[in-house]
Amino acid sequence: MSLFESQAPRPLADRLRPAHIGEVVGQDHLLAAEAPIGRMLAAGRLASMILWGPPGCGKTTIARLLADRTNLHFEPLSAVFSGVADLRKVFESAKHRRQGGGQGTLLFVDEIHRFNRAQQDGFLPYVEDGTVTLIGATTENPSFELNAALLSRCQVMVLRRLDDAALELLLARAEALEGRAVPLTGEAREALRAMADGDGRFLLNLAEEVFALHAPEPLDAARLAATVQRRAPVYDKDREGHYNLISALHKSLRGSDVDAALYWFARMLDGGEDPLYIARRLIRFAVEDIGLADPQAIVQAMAGTETYERLGSPEGELALAQVVIYLGTAPKSNAAYKAFGIARRSAKETGSLMPPMHILNAPTRMMKDIGYGKGYQYDHDAEEGFSGQNYFPDGMPRQRFYRPVERGFERELVKRLDYWAKLRAKRHSADPGDDE
Repeated sequence: MSLFESQAPRPLADRLRPAHIGEVVGQDHLLAAEAPIGRMLAAGRLASMILWGPPGCGKTTIARLLADRTNLHFEPLSAVFSGVADLRKVFESAKHRRQGGGQGTLLFVDEIHRFNRAQQDGFLPYVEDGTVTLIGATTENPSFELNAALLSRCQVMVLRRLDDAALELLLARAEALEGRAVPLTGEAREALRAMADGDGRFLLNLAEEVFALHAPEPLDAARLAATVQRRAPVYDKDREGHYNLISALHKSLRGSDVDAALYWFARMLDGGEDPLYIARRLIRFAVEDIGLADPQAIVQAMAGTETYERLGSPEGELALAQVVIYLGTAPKSNAAYKAFGIARRSAKETGSLMPPMHILNAPTRMMKDIGYGKGYQYDHDAEEGFSGQNYFPDGMPRQRFYRPVERGFERELVKRLDYWAKLRAKRHSADPGDDE
């Protein structure tokens, strides 16, 4: 680094970058002495790994410090700006370094998920023979974005978003470096940490903005909000965040936790999710997890979707919120969902069996002569409007697919099914020749 470069201004986050592993905050589950990376360092052996975590949790810093601790040459690359030619140069240099002086190379690839499958395959021989120790950093789920072959050669280390205590420690370090307190009231200080949303780098950038104000008196929460920009929520509509939040919404509804469901619904909207996607998932929930325990659930879900389509955002979002509340408070049953699944499996296993002759129509004389429709009993003419005849294929025992629960409207359906079962048994005992 030149004299002029060393004197150039540097962002607060860069000036506070940890100088050794012990200064990294919020990742003790990986870096402590008995944690996975801590054990590697104690043994003096570093395996290739993927650091998976949200922005600002220390992935790049950890990679640099691991290279320092293990005396490996640090070779950083960004998958955004690098291609195959850059990788070849790195691998060739790593080979010469290893053969010439015996020094290993730690290849750090930021945003590794942005390399395509063929480029990822290019790492394999060099990782396998130890030419490089690969540390990849990604904010995306590695199981979705990285080749299985590459994952099998790397350990996946999951970094956590920084909690409130870790963010407060970073603020204290910033104050020690600046030699003064961040000019914020206690409430505003809490608000600043909340704005960072677990991103340490973003927190320090916000703190640097506040320091630069040279405010004559501490800012309160309202003045802070008017001065600095809140961090945009981490939410990628076509990646893992999308699936995580819709799963959280669905399971909160299933657990009848209306408040949690409203929270995840709001989080998805705040992240820019298409409200109609959420509406479709609410419709699915109504039939999958409520079903006939509350037949109005599907009606409410469809009405809320139609209302949103008529009004749009933001007014129509209230209709979807109302659907969330209705579904969360409705009695739950997946009996219809399970019944359909069992029936589908049974149909595949017995798909060639014909319906019994007595329930087949006989539109021609020949069909009537060979027995189509013979013996059919018109239920409306039967006592109590129920004939009790068999409608399953001949040779197939009677099946029980639908088993309603004792909740909501399905309690009434239990009574009806029990009533018909008793009538069926009565008809069958009276006419033992009737094949069920």
